[in-house]
Amino acid sequence: MSQWNAMTYEGKDTILRVVREEAEGLFALAESPEAWTTQSACSEWSTRDIVGHIVDTTEGYFVAFDAARGGGEAPAPHGLGIMHERAHEMAIKFRDVPQQELLERLRTDYAKMNEMLEGLGPDDWTGLMVSHAYMGPVPAFFYAAGQLMDYGVHSWDIREGSGKAHVLNGDAADLLVPFMFILWSATTETSEGAEPCSIGVRVGSGHNAGSWRVDAGPAGFTFAPGDVAGLPAVLDFDPGSFVLTAFGRSNSGTITGDTAAADRYLNLFFRI
Repeated sequence: MSQWNAMTYEGKDTILRVVREEAEGLFALAESPEAWTTQSACSEWSTRDIVGHIVDTTEGYFVAFDAARGGGEAPAPHGLGIMHERAHEMAIKFRDVPQQELLERLRTDYAKMNEMLEGLGPDDWTGLMVSHAYMGPVPAFFYAAGQLMDYGVHSWDIREGSGKAHVLNGDAADLLVPFMFILWSATTETSEGAEPCSIGVRVGSGHNAGSWRVDAGPAGFTFAPGDVAGLPAVLDFDPGSFVLTAFGRSNSGTITGDTAAADRYLNLFFRI
């Protein structure tokens, strides 16, 4: 179902709809005075820091798109290895901004970013390369996924901080499934002498359900859809547990086969 594949232009309207819904949900969560300084699932961030982080990230997207269209030179990517530290440093710079002022800035940034993404045609959606602050040049559609990660996963973080039972939105998780393999590939951390891992990953529900073979080791990380029969271990997820596991928010899913091989694989990644 191509309308659920945000890496294609056919999926553009779907992902922008879900980003809009998740953004409105985060705005509502963050408007509560009680929630503003409440600890989120991000160990060093309250709700206000999450809002500051998304403001910083989105405004960085504006600079990147301007550069991609000839409006200057994009800065060299920082690399994901320092994202945790740098994102924190940038987010807490907004702590002294009043709640309503910072939320209004975020709403304005969201509206501008949505307008930019809405304006992308089929050639630009997949063909315009825009330099990400940490990953370097990526296709323009990746920025829609970035917005969904920010609003969808960070909404989960705010709700988690409330102490109430809750879940990740199904449409958001479903759309993010293919991007989690890219996240894993960009955050693999192995030493030169590390033992390679080959396992299967199955996502059993949603529009992006399927099975993938993943290989990780000193040579890097590769993944491809296909049959996982005969592999040492298989990890099974629903879309939500897959996204939260890939982001390091939970230890979810089930293991079939060699538990040691699966455990070795799951501990190959650094957190961002």
